[in-house]
Amino acid sequence: MPPSADARCTYVADWVSTKLRWQLTVDTSERNALAEIAEGCGQQQVEYAVAP
Repeated sequence: MPPSADARCTYVADWVSTKLRWQLTVDTSERNALAEIAEGCGQQQVEYAVAP
């Protein structure tokens, strides 16, 4: 995880968009960790398109 808070928000948004794009699963611990980090990110937007 990047040390900078701003970089963590970007990293998590990119991580989530990759998961969504490729329709990858997420387990409970990963979901909880991502949600915890995202709470400090305000209204960070996650943009993606589902891969063909």
